[in-house]
Amino acid sequence: MVSFVLTLSSTFSRLNLLPKTSLVHTVRALRTLQQRKPTWSLYNSSFKSISAQISTSNLNSPKPHAENVGIGDDLVVLGIETSCDDTAASVVRSNGEILSQVVSSQADLLAQYGGVAPKMAEEAHLRVIDQVVQEALDKANLTEKDLSAVAVTIGPGLSLCLRVGVRKARKIAGSFNLPIIGVHHMEAHALVARLIERELQFPFMALLISGGHNLLILASDLGQYIQLGTTIDDAIGEAYDKTAKWLGLDMRRSGGPAVEELAREGDAESVKFSIPMKQYKDCNFSYAGLKTQVRLAIESRNINAGIPISSASFQDRSSRADIAASFQRVAVLHLEERCERAIEWALKLEPSIKHLVVSGGVASNQYVRARLDQVVQKNNLQLVCPPPSLCTDNGVMVAWTGIEHFRMGRFDPPPSASEPEDSLYDLRPRWPLGEEYAEGRSEARSLRRARIHPSLTSLIQASLQQQA
Repeated sequence: MVSFVLTLSSTFSRLNLLPKTSLVHTVRALRTLQQRKPTWSLYNSSFKSISAQISTSNLNSPKPHAENVGIGDDLVVLGIETSCDDTAASVVRSNGEILSQVVSSQADLLAQYGGVAPKMAEEAHLRVIDQVVQEALDKANLTEKDLSAVAVTIGPGLSLCLRVGVRKARKIAGSFNLPIIGVHHMEAHALVARLIERELQFPFMALLISGGHNLLILASDLGQYIQLGTTIDDAIGEAYDKTAKWLGLDMRRSGGPAVEELAREGDAESVKFSIPMKQYKDCNFSYAGLKTQVRLAIESRNINAGIPISSASFQDRSSRADIAASFQRVAVLHLEERCERAIEWALKLEPSIKHLVVSGGVASNQYVRARLDQVVQKNNLQLVCPPPSLCTDNGVMVAWTGIEHFRMGRFDPPPSASEPEDSLYDLRPRWPLGEEYAEGRSEARSLRRARIHPSLTSLIQASLQQQA
């Protein structure tokens, strides 16, 4: 097992390492950082896979709020994301301007295998990673020499997929003498909201929901997170995907959108599914039992998933729609219940909280947004949801998170330009974001702690203590 190494290297000794073409973007940030003590460096490694078409867009976003302006406003960062089933890259300025966004989707693979197949996903990433990164640079009208740094997801995620993105990021950083920033995938989902919402300042709450994660956190500061609740087995996105597969829906759009669309035709009260973990008064999530309930309901109605929804009879389609609607109602009720309790806990810890960020792929679901908006309004908070293109996995969130940490001096020096292709990278497939809140600890989840990295928050706190 490769041990985690926390490197405390000087941010400023690298100034003479940066090529002149990068100084125009980094000198202001480095001069500001030079007044601070040397900080840690978190080596990045990660990327996702694809096999389908590549969609691109040039987006203009609002300027970030004032607390982010003034330190390194000329930074230009390339963000690379390959943690699961999308290959994504983006170029973002530190003033919040999105210069490019490119995503290559593995929708065809998802449809073929009924979910993410790690080896197939890795191969898909490998096929498109060079093209995706080059297209992101081209759309931004820049070359690698114009970049200030490279940010890449190093975890959590699938190791095979993470490695593709990390290898590409390190190759660029080494070839062009650029600092590299390792990014936590779930932190990136939370922080991208600060790019699009000017008033979003610490502290705030976040609910991060995707295919592999359910996470409720209190964000006290950059890199300082308290975990209020997490998944003890399956995440909500996984439950959506499996329900879509069992109902014979088109998986090329992924399970969430397919179930949400069919659910609009159904009666959400027709199938009496039980709300998960009703007896546990914590903020943790479980969707394994609800998946079993859905499978049994489908079997009891003799629904044949081999017959696609497009070919189903009227009665069969109606039955599938009722299951979809009933599943979605209970799945989201579980979110609502946990959020209610988490808000209560968070306000005790940080009474000044004003916002709940909801991000991750499932946050694109309009039913989810509407229901959670009612929860936050009831508690006099404001719901912040990034646009759908920034909820699903993307390079923008990685680049922006890299910018936020770079401003604090948290980055690694350029890797060697001659780094071997078969280098052993520091990938973190199981990497907690924050430290557990005492009341939120789950005995069931404690059984799944093997081969887990120290949390991002604990690493930053250890680094700060060493500097003191």
